[in-house]
Amino acid sequence: MNRLERKKPSDIPRIHPTPEYLVSGQRAGWYEDMKQVFQVPWMGVVTMALSHYPSFFECLWQGLRPIARSEPFIDACSQLRASAESRVATLNPEPVVKRLQAIGYAPREIDQINACIDIFSHGNYPYLLTATAARRLLEGLELGGASQAPAFSGHHAPTADVPFVLMELHHADTGTRSLYQDVMTTLGLPFVNTDYRALARWPSYFALAWSGLKPQVNTLEHAAICTELHQAADHLMAEVLPNPEQLTAQALRAAAKRDTDPAEILEVARLFQWLLPGLATNVAFFRAQMTAPA
Repeated sequence: MNRLERKKPSDIPRIHPTPEYLVSGQRAGWYEDMKQVFQVPWMGVVTMALSHYPSFFECLWQGLRPIARSEPFIDACSQLRASAESRVATLNPEPVVKRLQAIGYAPREIDQINACIDIFSHGNYPYLLTATAARRLLEGLELGGASQAPAFSGHHAPTADVPFVLMELHHADTGTRSLYQDVMTTLGLPFVNTDYRALARWPSYFALAWSGLKPQVNTLEHAAICTELHQAADHLMAEVLPNPEQLTAQALRAAAKRDTDPAEILEVARLFQWLLPGLATNVAFFRAQMTAPA
């Protein structure tokens, strides 16, 4: 079975994500349906960007939806999360809770930060598997697995007792804008992912958390964790997870051609399939900072 190489695009492609509050019609329906199936409160930038290509996205989601509703998919996401959180411990994240308490954070605020981190700790992995499937198929590589799978019934997401608020760039003060620029420069990206914008709702917390993470980014140890997540996601989509609708590379590439040159969409898929293992690793690091013994 062919494997995907983890490689950052040499040129970051232009992406066209439309935020949830600006979409309507079919696209709004996709957003709501995907959030319900993934059991997440936000539409990932990856899927907002891919939904810019409607024929492609309709074909992709029609094929992926029954996969994402299956028990093996939910189990796969849990396995990816457990692996990331276990491996991040080797980076020795420094605990931050006592430092937050020292500057005035109350227990309720600390609980809200933990709840927000938990949302992303759960939700990033369906988006990683989605980007992996899209890239595989656009590169002409098929999905594997059985044609049938039991559907998951019930609730698998964390119960988030915290308002989901994003600190957008135009909301931020000078300090947070500078921090966002540092995040983009360090990660080599022209945008700030949702996870960081949500955690920056608590600016002093996020500055502290980022200052602990930044020295780890782009190290060999951090890269190794990202590569392991990439490889695990690729293995799951290539050989383990079911494919009830028999979504094929030929069908998805034909749908992509109805929108634009498939190479354009492939570059978008490659970008997110590269960055999402890093994002998941960083969120696991943030979680470890909040849960590590002082």
